[in-house]
Amino acid sequence: MQTVMSGFARQCLAAVGVLVALTILLGVAYPAAVWSVSRIGASSAEGSQLVDAHGCAVGSSLIGVDPHVPAGRPDPYLHGRVLGSAGDPMAPGDPAASAASNKGPGNQDLKGWIEARRAIIARREGVAPSAVPADAVTGSGSGLDPDISEAYAAVQVPRIARTNGMSEQQVRAIVDQNTSARQWGFLGESRVNVVKVNLALGRTAPSCHR
Repeated sequence: MQTVMSGFARQCLAAVGVLVALTILLGVAYPAAVWSVSRIGASSAEGSQLVDAHGCAVGSSLIGVDPHVPAGRPDPYLHGRVLGSAGDPMAPGDPAASAASNKGPGNQDLKGWIEARRAIIARREGVAPSAVPADAVTGSGSGLDPDISEAYAAVQVPRIARTNGMSEQQVRAIVDQNTSARQWGFLGESRVNVVKVNLALGRTAPSCHR
């Protein structure tokens, strides 16, 4: 009987030892290691947040936010790609939800949206409809693309300069500073980050009070 109890006690001690060891390894050491690695790129770990001159978060460099300007008001901002809806072909993507229309190139609704967008953007920028780039009238797969083409940014430069009381050269310099080259030198195309440009143009967080 004593031998049986002694064996049971050893098994209990071994089980407790394994439990303590795994708790330390998987409950403390592993989470601490993952957290430490995340601090190497802390900006990415926190959502790549961008802040304005007051230190208030205005968005993420990874998520497109198209600024809304009330009708009849001067439009000083760079605009991103749109998502579109039956009621508003210029509806921007919703940062709270990634969604696309799933409409193919032959869809008549999509064709109608594209033509409506082309006319609206041409009128807004004071250019011919044929000068409006493709990414200006089409949405990305997620609806949250943070970037636009250099061509779409260039079309908007004169309006932005005029509305902000800046020279076109100054605006182009801001655009150039926030333009990324092709990924790894050969993937995709060069792109302009909309949120970063608008931040440089003085956009602030409307809910920030400092």
